[in-house]
Amino acid sequence: RPLDNQPSGSTVQVQIHQRYFWNRNWGSFSSLCTENDVISKTSILVNNYVYCYVNCSSSTFPSTGISTIMTSTDCDTNLLVRSWSGERYDTLTLPLTTSITIGYTSSAWFGPNLYPAAGGTWAVMNRINLAVRPDGYINSSPVTNTLPVLFKPVGQQLTHIVQMSDNDGTDILKCRWSNSNSGTNYNRKDECVNACAGLNGISTLYEENCTLVFTLPTTRIGWYYVIALQIEDYYDSSSPAPMSSVPIQFLFYAYSSSSSCTTRPQIIGERPNRACIGTPINVTLTERVIAQSFCSGATISNYVTSSPIGMRHSTVVSQGGGLYVMTLTWTPTDNQYGPQGFCAGAVDSSNLQSDAWCITYLVGFDSPNLIRATVVQGTASPIGTIFSNHSIFSIQATRDVHRPTRNGTYVKFMDATTNTSVQTFDAGWQSNILYTGNTIIIITNYTWIPGRRYYVLFDSGVASGVEFCGPESAPITDSTFWAFNIWDPGVSSTTTTTTTPPTTGTVTTRPLSTTTVNTLLTTTGVHVTSTNVIITTTTESTTTSTTTSSNI
Repeated sequence: RPLDNQPSGSTVQVQIHQRYFWNRNWGSFSSLCTENDVISKTSILVNNYVYCYVNCSSSTFPSTGISTIMTSTDCDTNLLVRSWSGERYDTLTLPLTTSITIGYTSSAWFGPNLYPAAGGTWAVMNRINLAVRPDGYINSSPVTNTLPVLFKPVGQQLTHIVQMSDNDGTDILKCRWSNSNSGTNYNRKDECVNACAGLNGISTLYEENCTLVFTLPTTRIGWYYVIALQIEDYYDSSSPAPMSSVPIQFLFYAYSSSSSCTTRPQIIGERPNRACIGTPINVTLTERVIAQSFCSGATISNYVTSSPIGMRHSTVVSQGGGLYVMTLTWTPTDNQYGPQGFCAGAVDSSNLQSDAWCITYLVGFDSPNLIRATVVQGTASPIGTIFSNHSIFSIQATRDVHRPTRNGTYVKFMDATTNTSVQTFDAGWQSNILYTGNTIIIITNYTWIPGRRYYVLFDSGVASGVEFCGPESAPITDSTFWAFNIWDPGVSSTTTTTTTPPTTGTVTTRPLSTTTVNTLLTTTGVHVTSTNVIITTTTESTTTSTTTSSNI
């Protein structure tokens, strides 16, 4: 990505980001990685290079290439994953004439149970195009993230969604299979060599939201399948060609459960999947990743992870009731400004793995916060006592906010007597929730019960900022944060003289939002999390999965 997307002069500084997952058991490593390597930021000494391959005369990309030596970010000891992963950032000054294909190619995918590339050659290719866009800016390439290995049962039709996002918020994103057609593909280079077509004939790829629908055959239980894709950004729906192309490669592990219970664990919080969290620089963040085990006697002792540099992972602690917690600790630095992705998958003692759970930390940005209701006609309206037919509610945030970028983000009106929801609205799409400036307006359709007390709860992200993936407000689970009572005409009026009569003044004096509802949002198809793009391994028995990421 350009460090400044507004052109000035004939050159621009760009940041190139690489992430790789290597085979932890590779014989050339002097020792097996541990969490101490993550804490110490140990270098992963696989010393190869990313080179320019196509149209190199248009750029000053170094002819000697860019090193692939990484800083440790994750060490996954599960025997079915066994990966040591890391990432690297390089900043280059390149001319605006740059339109090149860069890539990394080598050999020796691990084997023998790898389809179709066991022991074979692989490649990852990335297109960088710094020509000024029609809107006058320099393009940023898409970003993505993945776990190195995802466990998938055989003989079942399954769906897997590859997360993709773009700092240029209006771009059209698509993904496609990487291929060897160097004469026709956008990179004009073999993009995967032996790692192409891992799901050939057993899958359908929906390019617009990068969704894979597939069935792994029962004939290859215990095998790994290579998935090699390109994520590409188009200026608009009429653009004949993409502006950039980013590779992502990962593995499916095919299994047939030997356990009587086949219910996979699930990561249940504290953040929702695909959350976008504003994160200040040089401020320590603590995040709990909570997983639920559903099989009797099964425990969770391992999370497969993909993390930014410097993030520490605690041991997994049982909370009772089948709940298991891993705590993340991270202090982001200046050079990590922008989106930083984290993904996790919980693995139980029967080697059943949860779906991937990914969030984006937007470093250098603050999340908006909803402001607690304290006084009448203050930041939330109404409070105190209102009539049973009151229908317009509003609350303010600490700065301007927009509708969340995903569905399934709820506002709940709760009956304090029963602690049950009487009205639930999805802020991702429902038109009775309006956004104007720093104010959220909620229009209800409910007859409140006289004499009852009600309170309002908010999911993470009901108020979302405007930058990149939309940094989210924190969830509100406190029943005292915003509460109100319903006037009971059967009670003497002297008991309510100190409370506030119903009023819509706070709402009617604010202009209603013209923000439209995004009906295209789905529970699966929005912003991600990461600035990673995937590569594989190099040298003998080297890789479990790969990611190359050039963020430009």
